[in-house]
Amino acid sequence: MSATVLVIDDEKNIRRTLRMVLEGDGIDVRDVETAEAGLALLIDEGADVVVTDIRLPGMSGIELLQRIRRTAELASTPVVVISGHASVAEAVDAVKLGATDFFEKPLDRDRVLVSVRNAIRTATLEREVTRLRSAVGAREEMVGDSPVMRRLFTEIEKVAPTRGRVLITGESGTGKELIAKAMHRLSPRKEAPFVKVNCAAIPSELVESELFGHEKGAFTGAVARKRGHFESADRGTLFLDEIGDMPLAAQAKVLRALQSGEVTRVGSDQVITVDVRVIAATNKDLEREVKEGRFREDLYFRLSVVPLRSPSLRERPEDIPALVRHFVDEFSRENGMKPKPVEPEVLEELQRRGFPGNVRELKNLVERLVILSGDEITVMDLPEESRLSRELREKTVGPAAPARTSVPPDDDDDLPPAPPSAPGTRPSLREYRDNAERHYILETLREVDWNISRAAGLLGLERTNLHKKIRALNVKRD
Repeated sequence: MSATVLVIDDEKNIRRTLRMVLEGDGIDVRDVETAEAGLALLIDEGADVVVTDIRLPGMSGIELLQRIRRTAELASTPVVVISGHASVAEAVDAVKLGATDFFEKPLDRDRVLVSVRNAIRTATLEREVTRLRSAVGAREEMVGDSPVMRRLFTEIEKVAPTRGRVLITGESGTGKELIAKAMHRLSPRKEAPFVKVNCAAIPSELVESELFGHEKGAFTGAVARKRGHFESADRGTLFLDEIGDMPLAAQAKVLRALQSGEVTRVGSDQVITVDVRVIAATNKDLEREVKEGRFREDLYFRLSVVPLRSPSLRERPEDIPALVRHFVDEFSRENGMKPKPVEPEVLEELQRRGFPGNVRELKNLVERLVILSGDEITVMDLPEESRLSRELREKTVGPAAPARTSVPPDDDDDLPPAPPSAPGTRPSLREYRDNAERHYILETLREVDWNISRAAGLLGLERTNLHKKIRALNVKRD
Protein backbone atom coordinates (compact mmCIF):
# COMPACT_ATOMS: atom_id res chain seq x y z
CA MET A 1 0.00 0.00 0.00
CA SER A 2 1.38 3.43 -0.96
CA ALA A 3 1.31 5.13 2.44
CA THR A 4 3.54 6.44 5.22
CA VAL A 5 3.43 5.20 8.83
CA LEU A 6 5.16 6.99 11.70
CA VAL A 7 6.31 4.58 14.43
CA ILE A 8 7.05 6.02 17.90
CA ASP A 9 8.60 3.68 20.47
CA ASP A 10 11.60 3.94 22.79
CA GLU A 11 12.45 0.25 22.25
CA LYS A 12 14.77 -0.17 19.30
CA ASN A 13 13.73 -3.78 18.69
CA ILE A 14 10.05 -2.85 18.49
CA ARG A 15 10.81 -0.12 15.97
CA ARG A 16 12.91 -2.56 13.91
CA THR A 17 10.18 -5.21 14.01
CA LEU A 18 7.45 -2.82 12.94
CA ARG A 19 9.64 -1.44 10.15
CA MET A 20 10.30 -4.95 8.78
CA VAL A 21 6.62 -5.96 8.95
CA LEU A 22 5.26 -2.77 7.37
CA GLU A 23 7.94 -2.27 4.73
CA GLY A 24 7.43 -5.90 3.72
CA ASP A 25 3.87 -4.84 2.87
CA GLY A 26 5.05 -1.91 0.73
CA ILE A 27 4.46 0.76 3.39
CA ASP A 28 6.95 3.60 3.89
CA VAL A 29 8.03 3.77 7.56
CA ARG A 30 9.60 6.55 9.63
CA ASP A 31 10.48 5.84 13.27
CA VAL A 32 11.53 7.96 16.27
CA GLU A 33 12.10 7.31 19.97
CA THR A 34 10.07 10.08 21.62
CA ALA A 35 6.62 11.61 21.28
CA GLU A 36 8.16 15.08 21.01
CA ALA A 37 10.23 14.06 17.97
CA GLY A 38 7.24 12.26 16.48
CA LEU A 39 4.98 15.31 16.83
CA ALA A 40 7.57 17.57 15.19
CA LEU A 41 7.97 15.12 12.28
CA LEU A 42 4.21 14.79 11.94
CA ILE A 43 3.74 18.57 11.75
CA ASP A 44 6.54 19.05 9.22
CA GLU A 45 6.07 16.06 6.93
CA GLY A 46 2.78 14.42 7.87
CA ALA A 47 1.96 10.70 7.90
CA ASP A 48 -0.99 8.55 6.93
CA VAL A 49 -0.98 6.60 10.23
CA VAL A 50 0.77 6.96 13.61
CA VAL A 51 1.69 3.85 15.64
CA THR A 52 2.79 4.85 19.14
CA ASP A 53 3.66 3.25 22.45
CA ILE A 54 1.78 4.55 25.51
CA ARG A 55 4.71 4.75 27.90
CA LEU A 56 7.47 6.91 26.47
CA PRO A 57 10.20 9.08 27.98
CA GLY A 58 8.86 12.62 28.34
CA MET A 59 5.46 13.05 26.70
CA SER A 60 3.36 9.88 26.92
CA GLY A 61 1.49 8.27 24.06
CA ILE A 62 -1.84 9.40 25.58
CA GLU A 63 -0.61 13.01 25.74
CA LEU A 64 0.58 12.74 22.15
CA LEU A 65 -2.84 11.47 21.09
CA GLN A 66 -4.45 14.46 22.82
CA ARG A 67 -2.10 16.89 21.05
CA ILE A 68 -2.85 15.31 17.67
CA ARG A 69 -6.60 15.54 18.17
CA ARG A 70 -6.33 19.21 19.25
CA THR A 71 -4.28 20.21 16.18
CA ALA A 72 -6.57 21.02 13.26
CA GLU A 73 -4.14 19.88 10.56
CA LEU A 74 -3.55 16.54 12.28
CA ALA A 75 -6.89 15.84 13.96
CA SER A 76 -8.04 13.24 11.42
CA THR A 77 -4.76 11.25 11.45
CA PRO A 78 -5.43 7.63 12.57
CA VAL A 79 -3.44 6.65 15.69
CA VAL A 80 -2.80 3.02 16.64
CA VAL A 81 -1.70 2.63 20.29
CA ILE A 82 0.48 -0.24 21.54
CA SER A 83 1.82 -1.05 25.00
CA GLY A 84 3.54 -3.80 26.91
CA HIS A 85 2.30 -2.73 30.33
CA ALA A 86 -0.97 -0.92 29.71
CA SER A 87 -3.81 -1.02 32.18
CA VAL A 88 -7.47 -1.39 31.20
CA ALA A 89 -7.99 2.27 32.15
CA GLU A 90 -5.24 3.39 29.76
CA ALA A 91 -6.74 1.35 26.95
CA VAL A 92 -10.17 2.89 27.60
CA ASP A 93 -8.66 6.40 27.70
CA ALA A 94 -6.91 5.81 24.38
CA VAL A 95 -10.13 4.68 22.70
CA LYS A 96 -12.09 7.62 24.19
CA LEU A 97 -9.51 10.03 22.79
CA GLY A 98 -10.00 8.59 19.32
CA ALA A 99 -7.37 5.87 18.99
CA THR A 100 -8.09 3.74 15.93
CA ASP A 101 -6.90 0.53 17.59
CA PHE A 102 -5.12 -0.70 20.71
CA PHE A 103 -3.09 -3.87 21.26
CA GLU A 104 -0.45 -5.19 23.60
CA LYS A 105 3.09 -6.45 23.15
CA PRO A 106 4.42 -8.89 22.09
CA LEU A 107 3.21 -7.82 18.65
CA ASP A 108 1.33 -10.17 16.39
CA ARG A 109 2.44 -9.62 12.80
CA ASP A 110 -0.95 -10.32 11.19
CA ARG A 111 -2.82 -8.16 13.65
CA VAL A 112 -0.40 -5.27 13.12
CA LEU A 113 -0.86 -5.45 9.35
CA VAL A 114 -4.66 -5.66 9.55
CA SER A 115 -4.83 -2.74 11.98
CA VAL A 116 -2.54 -0.48 9.94
CA ARG A 117 -4.18 -1.40 6.63
CA ASN A 118 -7.62 -0.54 8.03
CA ALA A 119 -6.31 2.76 9.39
CA ILE A 120 -4.81 3.66 6.00
CA ARG A 121 -8.07 2.85 4.23
CA THR A 122 -10.02 4.99 6.70
CA ALA A 123 -7.64 7.93 6.22
CA THR A 124 -7.82 7.56 2.42
CA LEU A 125 -11.62 7.57 2.45
CA GLU A 126 -11.76 10.65 4.69
CA ARG A 127 -9.38 12.53 2.40
CA GLU A 128 -11.49 11.57 -0.60
CA VAL A 129 -14.67 12.83 1.08
CA THR A 130 -12.92 16.10 1.93
CA ARG A 131 -11.64 16.42 -1.63
CA LEU A 132 -15.08 15.80 -3.14
CA ARG A 133 -16.73 18.33 -0.84
CA SER A 134 -14.08 20.87 -1.75
CA ALA A 135 -14.45 20.19 -5.47
CA VAL A 136 -18.24 20.43 -5.39
CA GLY A 137 -18.07 23.62 -3.34
CA ALA A 138 -15.58 25.19 -5.74
CA ARG A 139 -17.78 24.51 -8.79
CA GLU A 140 -20.90 25.71 -7.00
CA GLU A 141 -19.23 29.06 -6.30
CA MET A 142 -18.58 29.60 -10.01
CA VAL A 143 -22.00 31.15 -10.52
CA GLY A 144 -23.04 32.70 -13.81
CA ASP A 145 -24.79 32.09 -17.10
CA SER A 146 -23.58 35.13 -19.05
CA PRO A 147 -21.93 34.61 -22.45
CA VAL A 148 -18.44 35.26 -21.05
CA MET A 149 -18.95 32.73 -18.25
CA ARG A 150 -20.37 30.10 -20.58
CA ARG A 151 -17.33 30.56 -22.80
CA LEU A 152 -15.03 30.24 -19.76
CA PHE A 153 -16.76 27.01 -18.64
CA THR A 154 -16.27 25.56 -22.13
CA GLU A 155 -12.56 26.46 -22.09
CA ILE A 156 -12.10 24.90 -18.64
CA GLU A 157 -13.73 21.64 -19.75
CA LYS A 158 -11.44 21.48 -22.81
CA VAL A 159 -8.20 22.30 -20.98
CA ALA A 160 -8.74 20.42 -17.70
CA PRO A 161 -8.16 16.84 -18.96
CA THR A 162 -4.85 17.78 -20.65
CA ARG A 163 -1.35 18.18 -19.24
CA GLY A 164 -1.02 21.73 -20.60
CA ARG A 165 0.16 24.43 -18.21
CA VAL A 166 -2.35 27.24 -17.75
CA LEU A 167 -1.89 30.94 -16.98
CA ILE A 168 -5.04 32.57 -15.56
CA THR A 169 -5.15 36.34 -15.85
CA GLY A 170 -7.71 38.78 -14.54
CA GLU A 171 -8.38 41.47 -11.99
CA SER A 172 -8.27 40.82 -8.26
CA GLY A 173 -11.44 39.29 -6.88
CA THR A 174 -12.64 37.64 -10.09
CA GLY A 175 -12.24 34.05 -8.85
CA LYS A 176 -9.00 32.84 -10.43
CA GLU A 177 -8.51 30.24 -7.68
CA LEU A 178 -11.95 28.79 -8.38
CA ILE A 179 -10.98 28.33 -12.03
CA ALA A 180 -7.80 26.50 -10.98
CA LYS A 181 -9.74 24.24 -8.60
CA ALA A 182 -12.33 23.47 -11.26
CA MET A 183 -9.58 22.43 -13.71
CA HIS A 184 -8.01 20.19 -11.07
CA ARG A 185 -11.35 18.59 -10.28
CA LEU A 186 -12.00 17.84 -13.97
CA SER A 187 -8.49 16.50 -14.61
CA PRO A 188 -7.07 12.95 -14.31
CA ARG A 189 -5.17 14.28 -11.27
CA LYS A 190 -8.33 14.95 -9.29
CA GLU A 191 -7.53 12.30 -6.66
CA ALA A 192 -4.06 13.74 -6.01
CA PRO A 193 -3.37 16.92 -4.01
CA PHE A 194 -4.28 20.46 -5.08
CA VAL A 195 -1.65 22.70 -3.49
CA LYS A 196 -2.05 26.48 -3.50
CA VAL A 197 0.92 28.83 -3.07
CA ASN A 198 0.43 32.59 -2.71
CA CYS A 199 3.69 33.86 -4.18
CA ALA A 200 3.03 37.40 -2.96
CA ALA A 201 2.73 36.27 0.67
CA ILE A 202 6.08 34.43 0.94
CA PRO A 203 9.15 36.49 1.94
CA SER A 204 11.73 36.46 -0.86
CA GLU A 205 14.33 34.73 1.32
CA LEU A 206 11.92 31.82 2.02
CA VAL A 207 10.51 31.26 -1.46
CA GLU A 208 13.03 28.52 -2.36
CA SER A 209 12.48 26.70 0.94
CA GLU A 210 8.69 26.88 0.59
CA LEU A 211 8.65 25.65 -2.99
CA PHE A 212 11.39 23.00 -2.86
CA GLY A 213 11.72 22.16 0.86
CA HIS A 214 14.81 22.06 3.05
CA GLU A 215 16.91 19.71 5.12
CA LYS A 216 17.38 19.97 8.87
CA GLY A 217 20.09 22.55 9.63
CA ALA A 218 20.10 23.98 6.10
CA PHE A 219 19.75 27.46 7.58
CA THR A 220 18.98 29.14 10.90
CA GLY A 221 15.52 28.00 12.00
CA ALA A 222 15.50 24.81 9.94
CA VAL A 223 14.97 22.52 12.93
CA ALA A 224 13.61 19.63 10.88
CA ARG A 225 13.40 18.41 7.32
CA LYS A 226 10.50 19.89 5.38
CA ARG A 227 8.92 18.92 2.09
CA GLY A 228 8.35 21.74 -0.39
CA HIS A 229 5.15 22.51 -2.26
CA PHE A 230 6.43 20.82 -5.44
CA GLU A 231 6.85 17.55 -3.51
CA SER A 232 3.50 17.95 -1.75
CA ALA A 233 1.76 18.39 -5.11
CA ASP A 234 3.41 15.31 -6.68
CA ARG A 235 1.00 13.64 -9.15
CA GLY A 236 -1.39 16.55 -8.52
CA THR A 237 -1.75 20.26 -9.27
CA LEU A 238 0.38 23.14 -7.99
CA PHE A 239 -1.44 26.49 -8.14
CA LEU A 240 1.02 29.41 -8.13
CA ASP A 241 -1.18 32.39 -7.29
CA GLU A 242 0.14 35.93 -7.84
CA ILE A 243 3.04 34.53 -9.89
CA GLY A 244 3.86 38.04 -11.07
CA ASP A 245 5.11 38.89 -7.56
CA MET A 246 7.68 36.07 -7.43
CA PRO A 247 11.31 37.27 -7.12
CA LEU A 248 13.54 36.81 -10.19
CA ALA A 249 15.90 34.44 -8.34
CA ALA A 250 13.04 32.11 -7.49
CA GLN A 251 11.68 32.36 -11.05
CA ALA A 252 14.90 30.80 -12.36
CA LYS A 253 14.55 27.81 -10.02
CA VAL A 254 10.89 27.34 -10.91
CA LEU A 255 11.83 27.38 -14.58
CA ARG A 256 14.40 24.61 -14.03
CA ALA A 257 11.84 22.54 -12.13
CA LEU A 258 9.33 22.92 -14.97
CA GLN A 259 11.93 21.99 -17.58
CA SER A 260 13.37 18.94 -15.83
CA GLY A 261 10.62 17.81 -13.47
CA GLU A 262 13.28 17.67 -10.74
CA VAL A 263 13.71 19.60 -7.49
CA THR A 264 16.37 19.70 -4.81
CA ARG A 265 15.74 20.63 -1.19
CA VAL A 266 17.74 23.49 0.27
CA GLY A 267 20.80 22.00 1.96
CA SER A 268 20.65 18.72 0.02
CA ASP A 269 22.30 17.28 -3.08
CA GLN A 270 19.59 14.67 -3.61
CA VAL A 271 17.52 15.22 -6.76
CA ILE A 272 13.80 14.46 -6.34
CA THR A 273 11.65 13.74 -9.40
CA VAL A 274 8.14 15.16 -9.28
CA ASP A 275 5.15 14.96 -11.61
CA VAL A 276 3.29 18.23 -11.12
CA ARG A 277 0.88 20.18 -13.29
CA VAL A 278 1.43 23.88 -12.70
CA ILE A 279 -1.41 26.38 -12.99
CA ALA A 280 -0.39 30.01 -12.45
CA ALA A 281 -2.46 33.14 -11.94
CA THR A 282 -1.78 36.86 -11.86
CA ASN A 283 -3.56 40.19 -11.94
CA LYS A 284 -0.52 41.81 -13.58
CA ASP A 285 0.25 42.32 -17.26
CA LEU A 286 3.08 39.78 -17.51
CA GLU A 287 4.02 40.86 -21.04
CA ARG A 288 4.72 44.34 -19.70
CA GLU A 289 6.54 42.84 -16.70
CA VAL A 290 8.73 40.91 -19.14
CA LYS A 291 9.51 44.04 -21.16
CA GLU A 292 10.44 45.94 -18.00
CA GLY A 293 12.70 43.14 -16.78
CA ARG A 294 10.67 42.08 -13.75
CA PHE A 295 9.60 38.70 -15.09
CA ARG A 296 11.55 36.09 -17.06
CA GLU A 297 10.43 35.75 -20.64
CA ASP A 298 11.30 32.04 -20.81
CA LEU A 299 9.24 31.34 -17.67
CA TYR A 300 6.33 33.37 -19.06
CA PHE A 301 6.25 31.20 -22.20
CA ARG A 302 6.55 28.03 -20.11
CA LEU A 303 3.57 29.01 -17.96
CA SER A 304 1.25 30.44 -20.61
CA VAL A 305 0.87 27.37 -22.82
CA VAL A 306 -2.89 27.83 -22.41
CA PRO A 307 -3.97 31.34 -21.36
CA LEU A 308 -7.35 31.80 -19.68
CA ARG A 309 -8.89 35.11 -18.67
CA SER A 310 -11.15 35.48 -15.66
CA PRO A 311 -13.74 38.14 -16.59
CA SER A 312 -14.44 41.11 -14.34
CA LEU A 313 -17.89 41.57 -12.83
CA ARG A 314 -18.38 44.67 -15.00
CA GLU A 315 -18.32 42.37 -18.04
CA ARG A 316 -21.16 40.23 -16.74
CA PRO A 317 -23.66 42.37 -14.78
CA GLU A 318 -26.43 39.95 -15.79
CA ASP A 319 -24.85 37.41 -13.40
CA ILE A 320 -25.19 39.69 -10.37
CA PRO A 321 -28.76 38.63 -9.37
CA ALA A 322 -27.74 34.94 -9.33
CA LEU A 323 -24.55 35.76 -7.39
CA VAL A 324 -26.48 37.82 -4.84
CA ARG A 325 -28.99 35.03 -4.21
CA HIS A 326 -26.17 32.49 -3.95
CA PHE A 327 -24.32 34.58 -1.36
CA VAL A 328 -27.52 35.40 0.56
CA ASP A 329 -28.22 31.67 0.93
CA GLU A 330 -24.60 30.99 1.92
CA PHE A 331 -24.38 33.67 4.61
CA SER A 332 -27.88 32.96 5.91
CA ARG A 333 -26.84 29.34 6.56
CA GLU A 334 -23.56 30.42 8.15
CA ASN A 335 -25.36 32.76 10.55
CA GLY A 336 -28.25 30.48 11.43
CA MET A 337 -30.85 32.59 9.61
CA LYS A 338 -33.58 31.85 7.12
CA PRO A 339 -32.68 33.00 3.61
CA LYS A 340 -33.88 36.58 3.22
CA PRO A 341 -35.82 37.83 0.19
CA VAL A 342 -34.10 40.57 -1.80
CA GLU A 343 -36.02 43.58 -3.04
CA PRO A 344 -35.89 43.75 -6.88
CA GLU A 345 -34.67 47.34 -6.68
CA VAL A 346 -31.60 46.10 -4.79
CA LEU A 347 -30.62 43.82 -7.67
CA GLU A 348 -31.21 46.60 -10.19
CA GLU A 349 -29.04 48.98 -8.16
CA LEU A 350 -26.23 46.46 -7.76
CA GLN A 351 -26.23 45.75 -11.50
CA ARG A 352 -25.55 49.46 -12.09
CA ARG A 353 -22.54 49.53 -9.78
CA GLY A 354 -18.98 49.28 -11.05
CA PHE A 355 -17.60 46.86 -8.41
CA PRO A 356 -13.86 47.53 -8.81
CA GLY A 357 -13.30 44.68 -6.33
CA ASN A 358 -15.33 42.33 -8.53
CA VAL A 359 -17.04 39.23 -7.08
CA ARG A 360 -15.05 39.49 -3.83
CA GLU A 361 -16.43 43.01 -3.23
CA LEU A 362 -19.97 41.88 -4.05
CA LYS A 363 -19.63 38.92 -1.69
CA ASN A 364 -18.47 41.13 1.19
CA LEU A 365 -21.33 43.56 0.54
CA VAL A 366 -23.93 40.78 0.56
CA GLU A 367 -22.56 39.42 3.85
CA ARG A 368 -23.02 42.86 5.39
CA LEU A 369 -26.55 43.12 4.02
CA VAL A 370 -27.52 39.70 5.39
CA ILE A 371 -26.24 40.58 8.87
CA LEU A 372 -27.58 44.13 9.18
CA SER A 373 -30.88 44.00 7.27
CA GLY A 374 -34.29 43.16 8.63
CA ASP A 375 -36.57 40.41 7.35
CA GLU A 376 -35.97 41.59 3.77
CA ILE A 377 -32.97 43.19 2.08
CA THR A 378 -34.18 46.54 0.74
CA VAL A 379 -32.65 49.50 -1.07
CA MET A 380 -32.38 51.32 2.26
CA ASP A 381 -30.00 48.61 3.46
CA LEU A 382 -27.48 49.44 0.74
CA PRO A 383 -24.36 51.35 1.81
CA GLU A 384 -24.50 55.13 1.63
CA GLU A 385 -22.17 55.35 -1.37
CA SER A 386 -24.57 53.22 -3.40
CA ARG A 387 -27.55 55.45 -2.58
CA LEU A 388 -25.45 58.55 -3.30
CA SER A 389 -24.52 57.25 -6.74
CA ARG A 390 -28.22 56.62 -7.44
CA GLU A 391 -29.15 60.15 -6.37
CA LEU A 392 -26.47 61.66 -8.63
CA ARG A 393 -27.65 59.52 -11.51
CA GLU A 394 -31.26 60.58 -11.01
CA LYS A 395 -30.23 64.24 -11.01
CA THR A 396 -28.49 63.67 -14.35
CA VAL A 397 -30.86 61.36 -16.23
CA GLY A 398 -33.97 61.50 -14.09
CA PRO A 399 -35.39 58.95 -11.61
CA ALA A 400 -35.67 55.33 -12.59
CA ALA A 401 -39.12 54.05 -13.37
CA PRO A 402 -40.83 52.74 -10.24
CA ALA A 403 -40.66 48.98 -9.95
CA ARG A 404 -43.68 48.67 -7.66
CA THR A 405 -47.23 49.85 -7.90
CA SER A 406 -47.67 53.00 -5.83
CA VAL A 407 -50.16 53.07 -2.97
CA PRO A 408 -53.52 54.54 -4.03
CA PRO A 409 -54.03 58.10 -2.73
CA ASP A 410 -57.27 57.13 -0.97
CA ASP A 411 -55.34 54.89 1.45
CA ASP A 412 -53.52 57.94 2.81
CA ASP A 413 -56.48 60.33 3.10
CA ASP A 414 -56.56 60.05 6.90
CA LEU A 415 -52.81 60.67 7.35
CA PRO A 416 -51.63 64.21 8.11
CA PRO A 417 -49.25 65.65 5.56
CA ALA A 418 -45.59 65.33 6.45
CA PRO A 419 -44.11 68.63 7.69
CA PRO A 420 -41.61 70.17 5.31
CA SER A 421 -37.97 69.93 6.31
CA ALA A 422 -34.84 71.55 4.96
CA PRO A 423 -32.43 69.23 3.15
CA GLY A 424 -29.86 67.62 5.46
CA THR A 425 -31.68 68.44 8.70
CA ARG A 426 -32.78 64.89 9.42
CA PRO A 427 -30.99 61.54 9.17
CA SER A 428 -31.82 59.00 6.49
CA LEU A 429 -33.95 56.02 7.50
CA ARG A 430 -30.84 53.80 7.41
CA GLU A 431 -28.90 56.19 9.67
CA TYR A 432 -31.83 56.39 12.08
CA ARG A 433 -32.14 52.61 12.26
CA ASP A 434 -28.38 52.13 12.71
CA ASN A 435 -28.35 54.67 15.56
CA ALA A 436 -31.30 52.95 17.20
CA GLU A 437 -29.64 49.51 16.91
CA ARG A 438 -26.34 50.89 18.20
CA HIS A 439 -28.03 52.48 21.21
CA TYR A 440 -30.10 49.37 22.03
CA ILE A 441 -27.12 47.01 21.74
CA LEU A 442 -24.94 49.32 23.85
CA GLU A 443 -27.57 49.59 26.59
CA THR A 444 -27.99 45.81 26.66
CA LEU A 445 -24.23 45.26 26.88
CA ARG A 446 -24.00 47.76 29.74
CA GLU A 447 -26.75 45.94 31.63
CA VAL A 448 -24.80 42.66 31.54
CA ASP A 449 -21.39 44.27 32.03
CA TRP A 450 -20.40 43.42 28.43
CA ASN A 451 -20.98 39.69 28.76
CA ILE A 452 -21.40 38.88 25.08
CA SER A 453 -23.14 35.53 25.62
CA ARG A 454 -25.76 37.00 27.98
CA ALA A 455 -26.30 40.01 25.74
CA ALA A 456 -26.77 37.78 22.69
CA GLY A 457 -29.39 35.77 24.59
CA LEU A 458 -31.30 38.92 25.59
CA LEU A 459 -31.16 40.27 22.04
CA GLY A 460 -32.15 36.97 20.45
CA LEU A 461 -28.95 36.72 18.42
CA GLU A 462 -26.16 34.21 17.97
CA ARG A 463 -22.88 35.29 19.60
CA THR A 464 -21.16 35.49 16.21
CA ASN A 465 -23.95 37.70 14.84
CA LEU A 466 -23.69 40.02 17.83
CA HIS A 467 -19.93 40.30 17.37
CA LYS A 468 -20.45 41.22 13.71
CA LYS A 469 -23.06 43.84 14.57
CA ILE A 470 -20.77 45.35 17.22
CA ARG A 471 -18.05 45.73 14.60
CA ALA A 472 -20.34 46.92 11.83
CA LEU A 473 -22.12 49.51 14.00
CA ASN A 474 -18.89 50.58 15.74
CA VAL A 475 -20.28 49.88 19.21
CA LYS A 476 -17.54 50.69 21.71
CA ARG A 477 -17.20 50.09 25.43
CA ASP A 478 -17.20 53.21 27.58
